[in-house]
Amino acid sequence: MKKILATLVCALFASFTFAGEYPDISISELEAAIKKGDVIVLDVNGTATYQKGHIPGAIDFRAKKDEIAALLGDNKDKLVVAYCGGPTCSAYKAGASAAEAAGFKNIKHLSAGLSGWLQAGKETEKPKS
Repeated sequence: MKKILATLVCALFASFTFAGEYPDISISELEAAIKKGDVIVLDVNGTATYQKGHIPGAIDFRAKKDEIAALLGDNKDKLVVAYCGGPTCSAYKAGASAAEAAGFKNIKHLSAGLSGWLQAGKETEKPKS
């Protein structure tokens, strides 16, 4: 009985510990979703970095955060991916949390970030003038 109780307590604690975290998406999975048009990508690196180059189709979260709910659209089941600089960056959480607050349920994190995207040899784009 003590083992069962201990297991339940551990499971409950783990669920609270990881609440608010978002599952990871790989670079290849994100690339496939972009090609299909099945994703909204949020760049949370800041406008200066966004201007230098971002994942194709990404929204500059820092510049657009006040209108992010409208930019995300009405399809609350659509995949939303937030990213920032790389594996040690946690700024992505601001974008992911904003999407969650707007009612989106399918939110993921590109933990590789922009640095991983570039290391994988993937192209970036710059904003159109």
